[in-house]
Amino acid sequence: MSGTGVVIVGVDGSPASLNAVDWAAAYAQRHSTSVHLVCTYSVPSFAAAGLDGGYAAVDDTVLAQGADAVLEEAVARIAGAGITVTSATASGDAAAVLVELSAGASLVVVGTRGRGGFAERLLGTVSSALPAHAHCPTVVVPYRVPEGSGGTERGEPEHRWPVNREVLPVRRIVVGVDGSPSAELALDRAIVEAEAWGAELTAVAAVPVGTGAGLLAWLPAAVDHESVLHDVAEGLDVVVDRALANHPDLQVRRHVLDGTGSALLTEFSTAVDLLVVGSRGRGGFAGLLLGSTSQAVLHHSACPVMVVTTKGAHDEAAGTQW
Repeated sequence: MSGTGVVIVGVDGSPASLNAVDWAAAYAQRHSTSVHLVCTYSVPSFAAAGLDGGYAAVDDTVLAQGADAVLEEAVARIAGAGITVTSATASGDAAAVLVELSAGASLVVVGTRGRGGFAERLLGTVSSALPAHAHCPTVVVPYRVPEGSGGTERGEPEHRWPVNREVLPVRRIVVGVDGSPSAELALDRAIVEAEAWGAELTAVAAVPVGTGAGLLAWLPAAVDHESVLHDVAEGLDVVVDRALANHPDLQVRRHVLDGTGSALLTEFSTAVDLLVVGSRGRGGFAGLLLGSTSQAVLHHSACPVMVVTTKGAHDEAAGTQW
């Protein structure tokens, strides 16, 4: 994977997206690949219709010029990173454009503040369209306003947010493993990332067997919950050992914990630098990117989240490099 393809970055001029540009540039340095910055724009429907009553239709060229200015700022920002940087504007929906471009990429990176701007377009109105449908892994980089910066959670103009680079470098990685094929792909990718960054890697399996945890509440009282955790731990060892067959020098910590995938990953995100998850799953990570689990992780993670899709693996098997 390293050294192939290109890293696509969605940019909209906000500090959240510039934070993603920083992360993508560091990633490209580690993986010896290039970065391609993309800024999308679309003409508002009311403007395109040229409504009467004082509303002026927005000239498409004006929007394109604005997108060009956003890209110029982003390109200048990483000009000294020692990597090849290209850029382009595109007309259309941001998620749809990035999904299409992902077919020839090694990674797609976007930023989010959790609400508004690019985040709202990717994680709000179209939910998890990009991570779920991309042809390659996607990284969502969260942006948090540093304490004492003067920014506020509400009411502060986005362009005044200070840029936060606290997500780099990547020293600690956690990967969610649940025994599904997509989780094994996520584990494989997490191993590659750990070696590239020289990072510590921890594999976590979530087993909601405790009182009130929900999914396994139907178990008879006679069932030994500790035995369930032990069995899952043995299964986790088998999966991790198999994945490490060609990586004898890498040590992977393993943890089987009582709880749900979303809660555990969100908690881990406060202490690590990258979460890696699959796009499909069962057990603790069931519904990832399809329901409440994905929304909780992607909206509340304190660190970047890499989503590895089975679709990308199928593309690779068919001959597309990612």
